[in-house]
Amino acid sequence: MIRLWLIALTLIAAVSPACAADRLNVVASFSILGDFVRNVGGDRINVTTLVGPNSDAHVYVPTPADAKKVADAKLVFVNGLGFEGWMQRLLKAAGGKASVVTTTTGIAPLRLGSDADPHAWQSVANAKIYVANIRDALVAATPADAEAFKSNAGAYLADLDALDRELREAVAKIPEGRRKVISTHNAFGYFAAAYGVEFIAPLGVSTESEASARDIAGIITQVRAAKIPAVFLENITDPRLMGRISAETGAKVGGTLYSDSLTAEKGDAPTYIEMVRHNIKALTSALSQ
Repeated sequence: MIRLWLIALTLIAAVSPACAADRLNVVASFSILGDFVRNVGGDRINVTTLVGPNSDAHVYVPTPADAKKVADAKLVFVNGLGFEGWMQRLLKAAGGKASVVTTTTGIAPLRLGSDADPHAWQSVANAKIYVANIRDALVAATPADAEAFKSNAGAYLADLDALDRELREAVAKIPEGRRKVISTHNAFGYFAAAYGVEFIAPLGVSTESEASARDIAGIITQVRAAKIPAVFLENITDPRLMGRISAETGAKVGGTLYSDSLTAEKGDAPTYIEMVRHNIKALTSALSQ
């Protein structure tokens, strides 16, 4: 009996590393995209995320270790729309052998002046397009696991449909005249277009820009004139700007919104679905009163 038990353990030890080694190695550029990829790939892939929780992809500086991660990957999933300005340099440093999948393909981008708004995931309908693009890329890369990828994607798409309904029901309960907020940078344009909440931001579509004194003064005037009820912090930006606007206008600080990054596992928003639920709870709490 003991001998059989030892043989079984030996077989498990021999098989387990092989199974792990057989998984498809993929890279996702930032945490939200990494969550999408994990939901579709499941246990058939190994996912490495470059820009981790509570980190800002707009200003990220890749490391030599990142180049090694990309060089070892079969697929690199990126957002596109100018979000990862550092990605081309990283791909070149990595040798350019990995296939790059632009997950926003098929999404009509919003524009702010001459810039495309890259934050397309803020609409759940767009999130479904990300998932479909990820599914198709994984199926093409590993046809033997196609059914698993399609099944995972189907289940996740159903969860996103339910999330979209939750969002619409929650926003419908906010009085129309109070559906206005200030957030740090223009990360919520797709959310605004899809769900009818107006967002005003002192920064542009990227946190690399800085709001001028004139910009801030204009927003303070706008908040007072429009009687905007709440300002919101973001987990990737300096809270002092929002604090100043709140202090000078009387608008309440409604809490933190998660825009470009998830939190760590024990935070408020460790997954995309939990991020969206946290944001709508914060918005409805601040705006419904």
